[in-house]
Amino acid sequence: MHNIAKKHNFSEDKGLIYGLIKGSIVALLISMVGILLFALFIKFIVVSDSVIGWVNQIIKALSILFGVRTTLRACPGKGLVKGTLLGLLYTLLAYLVFSFLSASISFDVTTIIDLVFGGVMGAICGIIMNNSNK
Repeated sequence: MHNIAKKHNFSEDKGLIYGLIKGSIVALLISMVGILLFALFIKFIVVSDSVIGWVNQIIKALSILFGVRTTLRACPGKGLVKGTLLGLLYTLLAYLVFSFLSASISFDVTTIIDLVFGGVMGAICGIIMNNSNK
């Protein structure tokens, strides 16, 4: 009887985990800096709530973009999968960090929408980054 099962390469798993952790840290740092700079900006200039929402989404998208870039540099290939994982992981970690900083946790529809946005944005960034490196 032949063993047709493919042997699993655990070093690829380690590389993926390392890449996701590194990418998530980069994305979180970019978010924190972006939000702090924007908070400083709105302290001096009146900005509507709708503008604040849009800027927050742009900061998240840029954070995911650079996080995916970092992940794919550490562990190339499979941009769609790695981008989606990074987007979801970053969104979850950002939710936890900012909930901790604000001392309040509220899990509602907005949280689920943010997770979906993070996953989709990560997937799009992963596809673009993976194909632009070829």
